[in-house]
Amino acid sequence: MKTVPRGMYFEEFEPGLEIYTAARTITETDIVNFAGLSGDYNFIHIDAEGSKNTPFGQRVAHGMLVASIASGLAVQHGFIDGTTLAFRELTWKFTKPVMIGDTIQVQIKVTETKAMRALGGGLITFEARVLNQRDELVHKGEWRMLIKSREE
Repeated sequence: MKTVPRGMYFEEFEPGLEIYTAARTITETDIVNFAGLSGDYNFIHIDAEGSKNTPFGQRVAHGMLVASIASGLAVQHGFIDGTTLAFRELTWKFTKPVMIGDTIQVQIKVTETKAMRALGGGLITFEARVLNQRDELVHKGEWRMLIKSREE
């Protein structure tokens, strides 16, 4: 059985291309599951009473949880599904906290492409911006991915 990728091939990406993912609400279950998976049980993520005394006044989602969900939203959108050969580099900044009940969406823009034929594709640099339901920037960064070339 052959799997047919639904993602875009390297040759289809051009600087300036913008992609908007679906939105997703961050739940308490997400945070609890991520704490268990990562081992990060910091009280600001899992202690409802203790986190009331922080500058945030409540529990906040793990930064890496939000970054992971952002990556997942990109895959679910389909433009890199089945054509990503490698996630090569990540530069990321957490600009605002994400709380339980916040809904996030990722805006992705292609900023650079570089053919790497010997590796079977090319390097795409994406600018990723994660916005909450109030259109506030909560995370931002750069993803560099090796994307498969179309077979000739």
